[in-house]
Amino acid sequence: MHELALTQGIIDIVCSEQEKQGFKDVREIRLKVGEYSGIVPDYIKDFFPMVSKGTCAESAELAISFIPAEIKCRDCGFEGRPGTRKMFCPQCGSTAFTMVKGREFYVENILVE
Repeated sequence: MHELALTQGIIDIVCSEQEKQGFKDVREIRLKVGEYSGIVPDYIKDFFPMVSKGTCAESAELAISFIPAEIKCRDCGFEGRPGTRKMFCPQCGSTAFTMVKGREFYVENILVE
């Protein structure tokens, strides 16, 4: 479960910013998680209270937004959501595509007081 280490990394980022910026409290941490990032948002939510305990983020709320996958087909030029079940171009059926969205994982925003 790499989500435990990722959750610790999130806390490290937030507390590092608190030291640099000097804000008092962290009210909310907003994350973006791509559909094909390999990250399970529910695990991060489960680990967050344990990992944030005693840190600058202990009282913060965690908000996680989902980024749906998008592809660009190298055969027909289609850009958009891949086909369901299997990854393929829904326009021509090709599996020759580049994923242009959906692998992201980052701290989007930190709301502070």
